[in-house]
Amino acid sequence: MANITIYARSWCSFCHHAKRLLDGKGISYQEIDIEEQPEKRDEMITLSGRTSVPQIFINQQSVGGCDDLYALHSSGDLDRLLNE
Repeated sequence: MANITIYARSWCSFCHHAKRLLDGKGISYQEIDIEEQPEKRDEMITLSGRTSVPQIFINQQSVGGCDDLYALHSSGDLDRLLNE
């Protein structure tokens, strides 16, 4: 099974939508709340090159944010990534 990490904020609706998609597929993930762990924000920016949340990584590969995750799902590529 894939290793998934989501950098998020508790109040972020896009973060909730991304997690809902993964939850609906029965996929577990590690969530890093950058408000509770502000030092992780710089880590997120370094790894993804982006400052917005969520930032989602599958097997340490940045896949982007919520819209990017849904695009992967729509194209069928999300399942492929999850099964690599």
